[in-house]
Amino acid sequence: MNYYEEIKNELIENEIYKKAKDYSKNKSDLMHYYNVGKLLIEAQGGEARAKYGDGLIKEYSRRLTNELGQGYSTRNLKRMRKFYLIFSKGSAMPAFSLSWSHYLEVLCLKDINEIIYYINTAIDYNLSYRELHKRIKNKEYQRLDDNTKSKLINKEEIIISDFIKNPIVIKNSLNIEIISEKYLKKLILEDISSFMKELGPGFCYIDDEYKIKLGNTYNYIDLLLFNYQYNAFVVIELKVTELRKEHIGQIMLYMNYIDKNIKNINHDKTIGIIICKRDNKLVLEYSSDSRIFSSEFVLL
Repeated sequence: MNYYEEIKNELIENEIYKKAKDYSKNKSDLMHYYNVGKLLIEAQGGEARAKYGDGLIKEYSRRLTNELGQGYSTRNLKRMRKFYLIFSKGSAMPAFSLSWSHYLEVLCLKDINEIIYYINTAIDYNLSYRELHKRIKNKEYQRLDDNTKSKLINKEEIIISDFIKNPIVIKNSLNIEIISEKYLKKLILEDISSFMKELGPGFCYIDDEYKIKLGNTYNYIDLLLFNYQYNAFVVIELKVTELRKEHIGQIMLYMNYIDKNIKNINHDKTIGIIICKRDNKLVLEYSSDSRIFSSEFVLL
């Protein structure tokens, strides 16, 4: 087989198809780039030898550029090769709901599990490639707990706390290093959507400084959210210190109030999340309530 001619024909066919049927050009891109990647692997003698065959890719790139024009650099051909390798493992074609631009964002990553995570996230939440780029830049996958990563790899059941990032990234619009809880809340509310994405999927904003009455005393929950995927209210408390045992007692009080006075019989029990400057695993370990979680925050 003349692999070079087969590759050139795939790319020519793709260019013709895109011009003739613009509405389907994304599917055409992905199918033909997948096929090119497969041919490149075969031309290099199989996957085991492919990494040693970059000289062949350089030669193909030079010839394709001379004959077809720009767009077939060594880098792009290597991307097509990696694109094929990712999906050939599962004997599945890539999702056509994503564009080649989406896949270019993840092809620079080395960890296959990280790549799969971002591909699935982009599909599940209909992310643009710019939104996907932002999540990768913020190292979303790397900030997941190792147990969560293991669950994703093994396709085990996920709970509400699994996608809480640690640390949680909060944009510091005024670039102030030392802050109060009041100012931390202000930063969060300035971009509440991004904050809820840091917590994970399914969060909805209800209120801040949510007023509750305990006996003759009024108290204020920093943030009250609801998670529609897990059908539960979520109490958020903000602390600019290390997590302390009294923080656990405070949030348990608020959670119990919501369970008794706000949630109905169809809702699951209220979840509590403490956002703090420094975590303290021992405090959580000896907490009697497994519905309480904590995460550190960083200001960027």
